[in-house]
Amino acid sequence: MHQPFDGAKLALLSGGRILTMLRDDKPDIPFPDMWDLPGGGRDPGESPQDCVLRETWEEFGLRIAPELLTYRKAHKGTLQGQGDVWFFAVVLANFDPGLVRFGDEGQRWEMMDIDTFLNHPRAVRHLQQHLREFLCYDDIATRPA
Repeated sequence: MHQPFDGAKLALLSGGRILTMLRDDKPDIPFPDMWDLPGGGRDPGESPQDCVLRETWEEFGLRIAPELLTYRKAHKGTLQGQGDVWFFAVVLANFDPGLVRFGDEGQRWEMMDIDTFLNHPRAVRHLQQHLREFLCYDDIATRPA
């Protein structure tokens, strides 16, 4: 049994870039029209790792091997009444963006320069902070591929 949590997010980094998605511009969703990372809400019975891997598959058509998840940390949710949300990171030396099969959520996706994401006024703020924490933890993420 897993500790209660509500969702998971993934920082997929390669060559100084991060996989991002521009959220739909709908007033009834959290963080409308903002740059986000792969991930989302938990399905019943899922572990945090299962959640983030499923969401990455659904949103981007990418299968990430669980052993490649080099970083994981639970954070208090930012939405009212939300439980923990896990933040994972994977650094891929030779990621091929041509493998992305963008799903039906979001307006578009982009392999964004890490510094651009960290300073973007329309990036989800708490994810910027989680990414900063990871980058302090593992400086390999910013090295060129």
